[in-house]
Amino acid sequence: MKYLRILVTVLTVTMILGFIVIVVLFVTKFSDAFSADLPDVITLPDGSVATAFTQGKGWYAVVTDGNKILIYNQKTGDLSQTIAIEH
Repeated sequence: MKYLRILVTVLTVTMILGFIVIVVLFVTKFSDAFSADLPDVITLPDGSVATAFTQGKGWYAVVTDGNKILIYNQKTGDLSQTIAIEH
């Protein structure tokens, strides 16, 4: 009976430590995957106010309160396309 208690205790501690290791690995591996490379400064046209932001591979976009989508080159920061939203 004494050995059974020791075995259960050892297995419980092993499971708890294993769970902690898995959680730490998930946090360290996936924290870099969700970090965004945001630009330091985005220059909007005069009078525009940003209402939304999104990015893709090589570009980012800003939606303005004037119902326009401004698409910028991620490397240079230059405005590459303007799309008017009609509704």
